[in-house]
Amino acid sequence: MNSLGGLALALDKAAKATEATLERVLPPPHGLHSRIHEAMRYAIFAGGKRLRPFLVIECAGLFDVADARARRTAAAIEVLHTYSLVHDDLPAMDNDDLRRGRPTTHKAFDEATAILAGDGLLTIAFEILAHPETHPSAAVRCQLIARLAEAAGANGMIGGQMIDMVAAERTFDAEDVMLLQRLKTGQLFEFSCEAGAILAEAGSEHQARLRAFARDMGLVFQITDDLLDVTSTAEKTGKAVGKDQDHGKATLVSIYGIEGARAEAKKIAGRALAALEPYGARAAALRDLLPYLLTRES
Repeated sequence: MNSLGGLALALDKAAKATEATLERVLPPPHGLHSRIHEAMRYAIFAGGKRLRPFLVIECAGLFDVADARARRTAAAIEVLHTYSLVHDDLPAMDNDDLRRGRPTTHKAFDEATAILAGDGLLTIAFEILAHPETHPSAAVRCQLIARLAEAAGANGMIGGQMIDMVAAERTFDAEDVMLLQRLKTGQLFEFSCEAGAILAEAGSEHQARLRAFARDMGLVFQITDDLLDVTSTAEKTGKAVGKDQDHGKATLVSIYGIEGARAEAKKIAGRALAALEPYGARAAALRDLLPYLLTRES
């Protein structure tokens, strides 16, 4: 089996483990408010690569973290990520009708329900992390909660979304675009990788190393995502394409051109790989992720 075949198995295993955990931690539809549970489940069980849970599980595996702890943390990052997608798709934001090959949550339900579903998913992420099953140490749980709040908040993902919203009105250079992408997309990747070291109580050196890997990996992910927006189709990606150009938003593709952006992604991928060297064979699936991202079609 080649390395990408091994990665596919690891991604599938992580996705299945995370979805089994999500099934347990998300409330089943019940009561007069059952519609909110249905909308939350519609959004979370819409498929997707479950890349952030994969990162949590693989980075936790570097330190032999117990599976149940890694999977609960993986579930927490996935519900928070899904909340961000539900809100990003709303008419007031990106106004998308398609997500993961099917109608977005506000199209399948309505705008108000989609807003509440996003709120519910955001909130339950911290409920999952706060539970003793995630880790017996209250200090570790508090560190996870604090780090995720930072990554998702006004100086993280939400800040990046704000920059993205005003991007069409301003002239951005490459550094501006990288800052936007690090905040909007990269911060959740950083949490996903750093969480393994936090769960293991492995210390700040490992947290910093995995955060550096995630920062570069996230840039590669975003550059290739922007390339797909220019070169792919909605049928392949499962979402609308051509949006950045239509909205006049600067990306590294618009700044460097298609081939220049591909070259930049390869350079950054090499830097990400170097950060994993101390972990040897244990980091095989994480290493295999980089060539996968460079060649992905969806």
